[in-house]
Amino acid sequence: MLELYNDRLQDLFVTPAEALSKRIEIKKDKKGLVFAQGAEAKEATSAGELFALFELGSANRHIAATKMNIESSRSHLIISIMLESRNLANGSITFGKLNLVDLAGSERPAKTGAKDDQLKEANSINKSLSALGDVISALAMEQAHVPYRNNKLTQLMQDSLGGNAKTLMFLNISPSDCNLDETLTSLIYASRVKAITNHAQRNMESKEIAQLKEVILRLKSGQAVEEEDV
Repeated sequence: MLELYNDRLQDLFVTPAEALSKRIEIKKDKKGLVFAQGAEAKEATSAGELFALFELGSANRHIAATKMNIESSRSHLIISIMLESRNLANGSITFGKLNLVDLAGSERPAKTGAKDDQLKEANSINKSLSALGDVISALAMEQAHVPYRNNKLTQLMQDSLGGNAKTLMFLNISPSDCNLDETLTSLIYASRVKAITNHAQRNMESKEIAQLKEVILRLKSGQAVEEEDV
């Protein structure tokens, strides 16, 4: 569970002071899935445990009051959930990744009254949202090059936007007349996402592959025990 704050990834499962000393890098695993190296991972076996972890991390997220929002998010929130299920009948394993991303809203400093640190935060938020807009446009137009690497936000969202994924975007807009410009901008932003076509496939491993992996793990653990004895 991470936040992208002022273009810096911060682990929300540790205290803010500890997060400042941690270095988190964006990598890809053997399956091609993006992950944050250096971030703390937690295991949850029920919806209740998962929600408790969400509350734990949310307490460390950067928020502040502005003229438009008393609890304005000053960062993007990224929650990556790795899922694995085993078919008890045939032993096959289905695995996947669920990314939940809460984007900080695009801001106009003249309306929010942002100054000093808040102005810096707003500029960082708008910069990353602009980079995400460029990626969405490239995917919608089926361009050969998609500029994922232009921002950490788009790097983290890479395997959720294009290719083997199903993507849902939920838009929060205001019914107020004074926010008409922001509402129109948000709707245009979302309409581009609608034009993206993905081809999701099930990620499965056969019973034989799962058994071989278990054998390898047992051999590795046995080797580790032998090395400790030596």
